[in-house]
Amino acid sequence: MKKVGIVMGSDSDLPIIKKATDMLDTLGIPFEVHVYSAHRTPEEARDFAVNARANGFGVMIAAAGMAAHLAGAVAANTTLPVIGIPCKSSNLDGLDALLSTVQMPSGIPVATVAINGGANAALLAAQILAVEDKALADKLDAKRKSDAAAVLEKDAKVAAELNQ
Repeated sequence: MKKVGIVMGSDSDLPIIKKATDMLDTLGIPFEVHVYSAHRTPEEARDFAVNARANGFGVMIAAAGMAAHLAGAVAANTTLPVIGIPCKSSNLDGLDALLSTVQMPSGIPVATVAINGGANAALLAAQILAVEDKALADKLDAKRKSDAAAVLEKDAKVAAELNQ
C-alpha cells in the first residue's frame, strides 16, 4: 500500500495532524510526518515533495496556517495528489489560510478541506488510495456504515426522549 506523506508548517499544527494520523491508523494506512516550512525550510519541503513518489507515497497532506503556502509549495514539486489543511490562527480564524490554500493557480491543484480538517484530509487521502485498493475501499464502506448507524442510534435516543 502506498504511504501518505504529511507535512506541517509548524509543530503548533500537531493537534490537527494528530486527527489525520489517528484516522490513517484506524484505516491501516502507513504515513510519514514532517515539519517543513515553505518559507523557513524550502529546500527540505521541496526535496520531500520531489522525491515523494519514488519514496512510496501515493498522496500528500500539507497543513499550514496564516499565509498557508506549504500545500502549494508541495503541489508545485510533485504530481501526486496534494490535500491542503488550512489551520486556524489567532489573526483571522483561519480564513487567511483557507483562501491561501484553495486559491491555487491553474495547473497546480490542491484539494482543500475545512479549516482544521485533519480527519477529513485523512479520509480524502484514503479515498484517493482506495481507487486502486479494494481492501481499503471496503474499510471505507464499513466506516461509512458504522458512522450512519451511530447517527441513527442518536436519532432513536432523541426521538424516544422528546417525541410525543
